[in-house]
Amino acid sequence: MNAPASAPASLRHDWSRGEIEALLALPFNDLLFRAHSVHRAYFDPNEVQVSTLLSIKTGACPEDCAYCPQSNRYDTGLEAEKLMEVEKVLAQAQAAKASGATRFCMGAAWRSPKARDMPYVVAMVKGVRELGLESCMTLGMLTEAQAKELAEAGLDYYNHNLDTSPEYYGEIITTRTYKDRLDTLSHVREAGMKVCSGGIVGMGESQRDRAGLLQQLANLPEHPESVPINMLVRVEGTPLADEADLDPFDFIRTIAVARILMPASHVRLSAGRESMSEEMHALAYFAGANSIFYGEKLLTTPNPQANADMALFQRLGIRPEQREVASAPQVPTPQFYDAAAAH
Repeated sequence: MNAPASAPASLRHDWSRGEIEALLALPFNDLLFRAHSVHRAYFDPNEVQVSTLLSIKTGACPEDCAYCPQSNRYDTGLEAEKLMEVEKVLAQAQAAKASGATRFCMGAAWRSPKARDMPYVVAMVKGVRELGLESCMTLGMLTEAQAKELAEAGLDYYNHNLDTSPEYYGEIITTRTYKDRLDTLSHVREAGMKVCSGGIVGMGESQRDRAGLLQQLANLPEHPESVPINMLVRVEGTPLADEADLDPFDFIRTIAVARILMPASHVRLSAGRESMSEEMHALAYFAGANSIFYGEKLLTTPNPQANADMALFQRLGIRPEQREVASAPQVPTPQFYDAAAAH
């Protein structure tokens, strides 16, 4: 890895909404220059972490998230599927590793996992770790006991997005509260796992709402190690199916400000990449995005073909980040879960 361009500044957790709105309003070139300078201070600018995401249980979710085709409240044509067998999940993980992924993420369309589900997801975590991959799961809300059980199995990351600002949240979801989401993040952190948390832009929110989402993430007691920034994928049958297109520059601005506010975090291009041009991808990488989901499908919506990502990486001189992990420890240790130790 190349040496940082300059000594990293200390991390902040006290950003005001006004400060963040001012960053979003900067002239575009000034914002990108600042974000890229921060990015170089913390990361190799020519490395991108590559993850693969698998839906291990699809559809029939009782939540009413307005963007989600997996909700049982909307007729989107999605066929519900039961929890996958452990062996099939591990076969997918092996294939992901062979394709260059270093992290394997597993998502289940649940409000929260039931007790009967936990032995199976624990077995998946252990199996993925034995393959030498980082592991990540998103299973909905977690209790303290469930978070501890996943941590003891060796789960590296838990994903639970905040989605949008506290003020706009009620326009998108009514079946769980903002506090529910923050509580799950707290349980994950207290159990010793790394946090993956971000949001979705393009859902009709204002720029002030985008600032509010980033403020919530940046002012957590510890920054999420991974911050996925999703662009709305409009799905027929969901309440947001006819939402207007988001200005691509507003999306890049969100990436850039996330990089400035959370300089040591991986900022991930997540849902919505299918509709982004190569030029938009390149701008996002320059603005500080350094993680992607890789493969043909992201849960239930399309994702760019894997070989197209690698071809663009080659043209841009970008390398996949190499980060193989050892076998999972029996008990989580501060060293194992210290994000800074990986850089």
